[in-house]
Amino acid sequence: MGSFDWNYTLGLFADGDLWRAALLVVELAVCAWLISTALGLLVALAQQSRLRPVRLMASGYVWFFRSLPLLVLLIFVYNSPQLLPGLRPLVSSPFVAGLVALVLSETAYIAEIHRGGLLSVGKDQGEAAQALGIPYSGVQRHVVVPQAFRVALPALGNEFISILKLTSLVSSISLAELLLVGQRLYTQNFKVLETLFAVAVYYVFLVTVFDRVRALLERRLDVRRRRARTKPGTVPDMPAVVPALAPDRRERLRTQGPGEVVVRARGLEKSFGAVRVLHGVDLDVHRGEVVAVIGPSGSGKTTLIRTLNHLERPDRGTVEVDGRALGGRDRDLARQRRHVGMVFQRFNLFPHKTVLQNVTLAPDHLHPGEREATRTRARELLRKVGMAAHADKYPHQLSGGQQQRVAIARALAMEPSVLLFDEPTSALDPELVGEVLAVMRDLAADGTTMVVVTHEMRFAREVADRVVFMEEGRILLQGTPEQVFTRSGEARVKRFFAALEGTPQDPSPLVT
Repeated sequence: MGSFDWNYTLGLFADGDLWRAALLVVELAVCAWLISTALGLLVALAQQSRLRPVRLMASGYVWFFRSLPLLVLLIFVYNSPQLLPGLRPLVSSPFVAGLVALVLSETAYIAEIHRGGLLSVGKDQGEAAQALGIPYSGVQRHVVVPQAFRVALPALGNEFISILKLTSLVSSISLAELLLVGQRLYTQNFKVLETLFAVAVYYVFLVTVFDRVRALLERRLDVRRRRARTKPGTVPDMPAVVPALAPDRRERLRTQGPGEVVVRARGLEKSFGAVRVLHGVDLDVHRGEVVAVIGPSGSGKTTLIRTLNHLERPDRGTVEVDGRALGGRDRDLARQRRHVGMVFQRFNLFPHKTVLQNVTLAPDHLHPGEREATRTRARELLRKVGMAAHADKYPHQLSGGQQQRVAIARALAMEPSVLLFDEPTSALDPELVGEVLAVMRDLAADGTTMVVVTHEMRFAREVADRVVFMEEGRILLQGTPEQVFTRSGEARVKRFFAALEGTPQDPSPLVT
C-alpha cells in the first residue's frame, strides 16, 4: 500500500514552473473576463435595441455561443487557419487562440448577466435622465449601466471564477497552464495524486484572492454602506414655512393679461392599446403662470403632462415649447427637453449619486467645461430648496420630502422654460407634504412657469392662476380657481369636490 508524499507536494509550492503557469492562468482569465465583460455589455444593450435586426443579431449570438461547447470552440479556433490562412499570425499562439475562444464563449454568458442587471434598473430611472435632456447614450452611461453593473457584479465575479477554472481546457491546445504543467510533472514521476493536489491548491488560492477582490469592489460600490454626512456649520433642514405669495400677483396677471405662450398643445390624442386616454386635448400655458391640473383618477392627467415633454409621444397632435415643436430623433428630442423640467411622483433620484451629483449630472454632461460654475449654481439651488446641508448625502439617507426637494432642484438646474409636476406629493407621508408645497409656493412667487398635476386642492385654489379639470381624457372645465371651485355649474365637477369630503371648502391656509 503506497503513501502520500507530502514532502514532494509541499515542494511543488516553490516550483517556478507552476508559479509561472499560475500567472499565465491569471493573465488569461483577467484578459478574457475584462474583454468579455465589455463586449457582453454591448451585446446586452443590443438585445434591448429598438431596432429589430439588431435585437435578432444579438440574441442569435447569445444562443449560438451558449450552445457550443468550449472545448470544441477552442480546437476550432486553434485550427481555423486551415480554413482561413490569413488568421495564422493571430491564432497560431495557444494563448491568443485560447483567449479568442474564451471571449467568444463567455461574452454570450456575460451578456445574459448584464441583461439581468439592465432589466433590474427601473424604467423611471431612464425617464428621469431623459427628462433632463440627456440623450440615450448619456442615459445609459451615467444612469442605467452603473446601477446595472452594481446589481450584476456578484454574478460577474462568479463568472470570473468560472473562467479561471475553464482555462484548464486550454491545455488541449498545448498552452502551458497549471493543469498541463502538472500533467508533465506526474508523467515523469507518476505521483499523480500529489501533483494534482498541489494544482488544486493553486486554483483554490487564486480563486480565494480574486473572490476577496470582488467582495471589496462590491463593498466599495454599495452606497448604502456609506454613512450620512452633513456639512458642519450649515442649517440642517428647511422649515416648511416660506413667505406668502405677493398679494398683487394674481391681480397683476388679471390686469396685464397673460404673457407669451410658453407651452402650446393642440389636438393631443394618446391610446394604450385599445384604451384611448387623451381625446384631442388643447392647452396653452403662459409665461409665469401656474396651471393646476385636477380631476379623478384615470382622467388622463398624468398622460397629459407626460406628453408635454414627450415621455409619452402623442399619437396625434403637437406640443410646442417656446414656439418650437417637440419631436424628431432621440438627440433632437433630448435638446428640446432641456427647456421642460420634470418632477416625478416618486422622486426618481439616481441612487448611486449624491444629492449634489444628482443636481449637477445633466449640466455636467451637457457643459463639461463649466463644472465649477455648475457646482456653484447647484449649491445655490440646494440652498433655495433647503437642502444645502445634505449635498454629500445619498438619496436613501433622505426622507421622502427631502428627496422631492432635491428632485425640484435637479429640474431647476437646467433652467427650463416650464416646470412640470406629476402629483409631487402623492407618494409622501402627510407630515412631509407641507415642506414640498412650500417650495412650490415659493417658486410660484418667483414667477416660475409651472404645470402641476395635483390632488392638493388647497394648493390649486391658493397658488394656481388657472385650474384645469379633466374627465375621461378631455378638459371638461378650466378657469381661475374662483371660477372652478366656487362658481362651476358642472355637475361632474361638483361630484368630484363632494367626493373629496369638503376639502375645497376648508378655509385653513396652505402654509402659515
